[in-house]
Amino acid sequence: MGNVKPVKMGKTKVWVARDAFELYEILGLTPQDAVEMMFRSQLNDKIIEAVKAGKLTHEKVAKLAGTSRTKITAILNGNTSGVSSDLLLRILYSLGYQTKVTFTPIRAKQINRKAELAA
Repeated sequence: MGNVKPVKMGKTKVWVARDAFELYEILGLTPQDAVEMMFRSQLNDKIIEAVKAGKLTHEKVAKLAGTSRTKITAILNGNTSGVSSDLLLRILYSLGYQTKVTFTPIRAKQINRKAELAA
């Protein structure tokens, strides 16, 4: 498992992740999964922040975004399983936010991990 090593704590083996990529490596996911999950997590965090700041009800957010209250409740509880990134972006837009995506080269450390996982 790449650079991630377990730490012994008594009889229990504990894995310590220094960043999101190490966490996903521990979980057996790919770096691509890590990038997608971090992006979706940032979208979700901003939705939660915007709803709290606007003191909006789940029903109001659902109407603004054109989706169900049940789906909004799940998202606001951090459960985005089965929710597309498109919907998360639409919800943010309906709350008055425009998303700006930036692109940066992958660090050498991440490329090396990717190669190790593929081997």
